[in-house]
Order: sequence, then C-alpha cells, then structure tokens
Amino acid sequence: MAGCLRASSATCILVLFVVFGISYAAKDILVGGKVDAWKVPSSPSDSLNKWAERARFQVGDRLVWKYDGGKDSVLEVNKEDYGNCNTSNPIKKFNGGNTKVELDHPGPFYFISGAKGSCEQGEKLHVVVITPRGAPAPSQAHTHAPSPAPSPSSGFEDDHTPAPAVAPSSGGANALESGILMTLIGVFAMWVF
Repeated sequence: MAGCLRASSATCILVLFVVFGISYAAKDILVGGKVDAWKVPSSPSDSLNKWAERARFQVGDRLVWKYDGGKDSVLEVNKEDYGNCNTSNPIKKFNGGNTKVELDHPGPFYFISGAKGSCEQGEKLHVVVITPRGAPAPSQAHTHAPSPAPSPSSGFEDDHTPAPAVAPSSGGANALESGILMTLIGVFAMWVF
C-alpha cells in the first residue's frame, strides 16, 4: 500500500479501474431514438430496422417504446411471425403506451405492431443482441427455438436481415485477456507493496 500512499487517491482509483475493468452498465434505449418512432415508416429508408442496424444492443439493455396505447401495441414475436406479420400468437404483448422490454439473452429479438395493417406497412423492429465483452456466456435456456425463413418480402429490406456472425469459440482471445489482466495485477501488486 506504500505506493498508493505516495500517489494521489485519484491515481489509485484509476489503476484499480484499469486492473479490474469497468463493468458494462445496462441502459434504457428509446426505440428509434425519439418518442414518436413506433409508427408506420414513411419509406423503407425510414424503417426502425435502419436505426437498429446503427445501434448496439447488449444483454441487459432495455428497449423503450413511447406510443399511443389506445391505438397501437408492441408484440414480441418469433422470426416466422415477424416475417408474416402474424399478430395472433405473440410471445409477449404490450399496449400501455410506455413499454419497456429487457433484452435478456444474446441473439435476435423480433417486434411488430399490433395495430391492424401496420406491420405489413413496415411498423416492425428486429434487433440483434450481443453479450458484453468479458461477460459469462448465458445459459441456452433463454434462447428462442429457430423458426422457418420468413415469407416473401413485403418491400421492406428488413424482412431478410441476415443472422449475426458467431464469434469463434477458441479460447485464444480469453487467454490473451486473462494474460494481460494477470500482468496488470502483478504490476499493480509490485507498485503497491
């Protein structure tokens, strides 16, 4: 601890953050980045999926929808129902106007509007969730079963969004990260004591 006593408190705290890492904090993400985004898009380029392609979603994040609950709803559906705009068998249904959905596992999530005809006109959202770097792999119990491919396109490019790439399963990256972490811990221990 002599090293820390000679250095400023801020330096000691900074070193602890570097050595032990800064953990990922889940966040609330407003769908479309604005309050009135859950609506039929004016064109395919205005699709919420264009917004989602530019965003990064991680396990633990929460999607937030703001909409008129008397006129619309948000349905979480499987891939097939997303492609077919089938509103009859949702995984979850939300209609309160202020919907918050936790993204509790990595992989794809599919949402469509419950308002008649709106999904067919492009009011839908497909997001791909990643696991934060360094987080333990989640159990497979929370993943949705694979579904058949969606029906022919309704004119919106998002109907055939490709599946996310899967990271290699070799332990090389984890071994490298562990080695760097152990080196930093060793340097910190020598500096402190």
